Amino acid sequence: MKAPIRTIIADDHALFRQGLRLLLELEPEIEVVAEVHRAADLEATVKKVPSDVLLLDLQMERWSLADIEPLSALVRIVVVTASERTEDGLAAIRLGARAVVQKRFASETLMDAIRAAAQDLVWLPPELQRELAKQWRAPEAKTLTGRERDIVRLVGLGLRNPEIAKRLFISEVTVKTHLNNVFHKLALRDRVDLARYAIRMGLAGVHEQDR
Repeated sequence: MKAPIRTIIADDHALFRQGLRLLLELEPEIEVVAEVHRAADLEATVKKVPSDVLLLDLQMERWSLADIEPLSALVRIVVVTASERTEDGLAAIRLGARAVVQKRFASETLMDAIRAAAQDLVWLPPELQRELAKQWRAPEAKTLTGRERDIVRLVGLGLRNPEIAKRLFISEVTVKTHLNNVFHKLALRDRVDLARYAIRMGLAGVHEQDR
């Protein structure tokens, strides 16, 4: 018999979390191994509880898109979101999520996404597939260095200079130098313009929350 897909549910709304658990427990191929209601407990739970898939609510309190990247090295992530913003979904995939499912979708769609993620595949709804295809056809930001692209992506995700410096293991002075170069190369005025550029070029999506 095939082993069940060990699944962690992460959502800060108890009613949704409990309903999702009841739904998944009807599926013989799914085993819910843990629930998480605080973003601060996510990494510890994933490290402690053996699992195949993490169902992650993108709107959890004190949660940011940028947090997907370190978690994706530990478990396959299926983002579950009420957001209709295509840039958020695509940014989640670029940061390591395996699937994006909107909460309005049918349960069969969620199951398809979980199965795909468990097989280390990527699952996207049609509207995100269309947007991704459009971005592949768009010209890339070839004028930027790899480090500059990293910084632009993090600015697009809402991180400030100290957070960027910590994430990239560089000094704040170096971050400022790179940003000045980026502003000059792209003829942009401020961080707002740069964040919009990051979204337009597919380098990031915006889903800012206080951390």
